[in-house]
Amino acid sequence: MIRRWSKFSTPIDQLIKETDTLFRKIVVHPSPSINDMSTLVNEKGEAIPSWLPDLDVEFQKLQSEIKYERNVVDFGAVGDGITDNTNAFRKAIGRGSCKIIIPEGVFVTKGIKLPSNTILVGAGKGKTILKLHHDALKSAILLTNKHHISGNHHIYVEGMTLDWNVNRLSSEERTASGNNRSSCFTFAHVKYGWVKKVEAIDAGLHAFDVSSTLYYYIKDGFMGPGRSQYIWLDECNGYGFGDDGITTHHSDYIFISKSHMCDPSGRAHETGSCNSNGIEIDDGSRYVWLANNTTTRCFGGVEVKAHHNASAASYVTIIGHLSVQDNRAFNFRHIGHHKGNDPQSKTAYNLKAMNLVAIAPIFTSLYKVSTPRAMVVSAYRNVVVNQFTILGDPSYDFEGHPVIAIQYRAKQVVLHKIYIDGFYHAGGIKGKFYTSEELT
Repeated sequence: MIRRWSKFSTPIDQLIKETDTLFRKIVVHPSPSINDMSTLVNEKGEAIPSWLPDLDVEFQKLQSEIKYERNVVDFGAVGDGITDNTNAFRKAIGRGSCKIIIPEGVFVTKGIKLPSNTILVGAGKGKTILKLHHDALKSAILLTNKHHISGNHHIYVEGMTLDWNVNRLSSEERTASGNNRSSCFTFAHVKYGWVKKVEAIDAGLHAFDVSSTLYYYIKDGFMGPGRSQYIWLDECNGYGFGDDGITTHHSDYIFISKSHMCDPSGRAHETGSCNSNGIEIDDGSRYVWLANNTTTRCFGGVEVKAHHNASAASYVTIIGHLSVQDNRAFNFRHIGHHKGNDPQSKTAYNLKAMNLVAIAPIFTSLYKVSTPRAMVVSAYRNVVVNQFTILGDPSYDFEGHPVIAIQYRAKQVVLHKIYIDGFYHAGGIKGKFYTSEELT
């Protein structure tokens, strides 16, 4: 889909090299080392983080630790959509070192916690469905690791739908209970984790959350402990989430690929003030790669950001993304470090984005006071955007708003090969900029 709509057709290895060259020309302190943001092209011609082959080695280690293979049905689980299977899953999972098979069916539970060295495999999206029990707490996470404080390692999940069962709450109440609870799926303080071909629907907070033990709001420059590291989310999708589809907090070395997030409910926030993003790389996240994902009808398609009292996400690479009818297709910002009287961000730096497509950014009732943009860059420095196709809806009045806004203390930003078409009454690119002969 990205190839279909992009106006550019540069081979991926050449595109990565071209983007890296531009980045090296403009980057100022702090400059990453050569390996911090290094991207490889595998034998399939796919862009991957330089550390992903090492994660493959860790998967082999996980497989070598598996001593048992168990089917939850053998421990009393019933996929009838009614029976409470919480104890059956607990017995089947045990202390880990096992592969758990979940057959087709709707398995109701009050929450599942996975110990280290565990593989959990279903029959596929829409076939194996894990659903929160009607009496589950609003703070419940449907599927997570067992030890958020001391941490876990080597956990693999594949082939299922996760239903947070939002209908158990009243239609008027907000759906999240605070911090990193109330999501369909959460990795908190996990080292080496895989989530593949998993669907998450109607989450109270997030569809998928890669997190530290807690979300930390202390100060810009503080990096929270208990971080998740080396996590791969692949071919995941989500909708109906109360806040974000995929989000990351205070974690390192994360790869998100071939995933689709759409149509949030926004119910984790006050009506009309919902910053629900398809993919959000949030507070204190570092060394994050996004490759060939899509988002639709969210507030932000991809948001790289931080709250005012947290460190910004940094060292982020985006390679191929399609945003359709998101209010702000790409939004890079550090809240509270924007305007003239704000302190300059200590941590908002080092972003590379290439082969982006934004189609018809429009107004959204999720965030009623937000005007549409294809891209906003605020507070960040050392930013390269290379090959960006932006296609407007000619029937939609953009009311003079800029398609791209580079603003509020953003520095060292390069826009290279930008194609804009199909906008009615739009303001083009807003910001103080110049054309560099050397860069072009």
